[in-house]
Amino acid sequence: MKKLKFLALCAVAVGVVTSCQKDEIANDGQPESLELSKDLQDKLLDAGVNPLNAEIASITHLDGVSTEYVNAGDISLKLKDLEAGLYDLGANEDGTKQYRTNNLISSSNRTIDILGYTGSGNALTSNMQTGLQWAVNNYNRINSTLNFRLTFGTNFQAADMVVYNNNGSGAGGQAEFPSGGRPGKFIQILNGTGSFGGSNVNNVNEHVIGHEIGHAVGFRHTDYARRRCDGINEGASSVGAINVPGTPSANQWGQSGLDSGSLMISCFDGSEDGEFSNFDIVALEFLY
Repeated sequence: MKKLKFLALCAVAVGVVTSCQKDEIANDGQPESLELSKDLQDKLLDAGVNPLNAEIASITHLDGVSTEYVNAGDISLKLKDLEAGLYDLGANEDGTKQYRTNNLISSSNRTIDILGYTGSGNALTSNMQTGLQWAVNNYNRINSTLNFRLTFGTNFQAADMVVYNNNGSGAGGQAEFPSGGRPGKFIQILNGTGSFGGSNVNNVNEHVIGHEIGHAVGFRHTDYARRRCDGINEGASSVGAINVPGTPSANQWGQSGLDSGSLMISCFDGSEDGEFSNFDIVALEFLY
């Protein structure tokens, strides 16, 4: 059986999550990791995030702004928002249903201008561009109120969502959750994604980018309660994620009800087809 990779698919912003390995994301000028205070650890628990091995690090997007985040495994939250107690990711019930955050896109912001960045230094590779196009096509085929308008170029300031190559090693990506009724804006794709999966590379890029877009519209991992990569529960106590009605459930310590074909699963191994599962579609159509 192929070894499953962490997705490096981190959701950053108002409540965060994804599938990313913290050492797979490279940022110039990243500060030395700082140990969290007891107060911050408690706030992480309140946000539904396991504080084990959490650290403070910096991420710089295309706008050149360096922002401090708390990275806890594959989960990243803005430090200033965490300190202010702004994270509330909802109640975690049982199992491995499709999950969402409390942060969704308002009805007035559901036509989304999404940019595939082609500028020098952070341009998407050809395979990444193909994966992005296929992923957007998948979302636009769903019977929902979300409408993605994809362009390729460099005007990231005008876009609602920006997908770019962050030149990090490894394969996967990182995204922001919705904030203020708007979608998460920046989606970083690790450079190794462009060549991951061999002859299946375009489907892998479709999967990774589609997964990240899922976080940017408010989805968490399908296997939130017990990641199939490592068995870790991404939350803590009784908080963490809201299950979407109509999607399958299972005991959080079992996998019998896991929708293993879900686009929002926490790990990938290169064999993915990049398509939504039936329950992904149910979840999208329920929320939007």
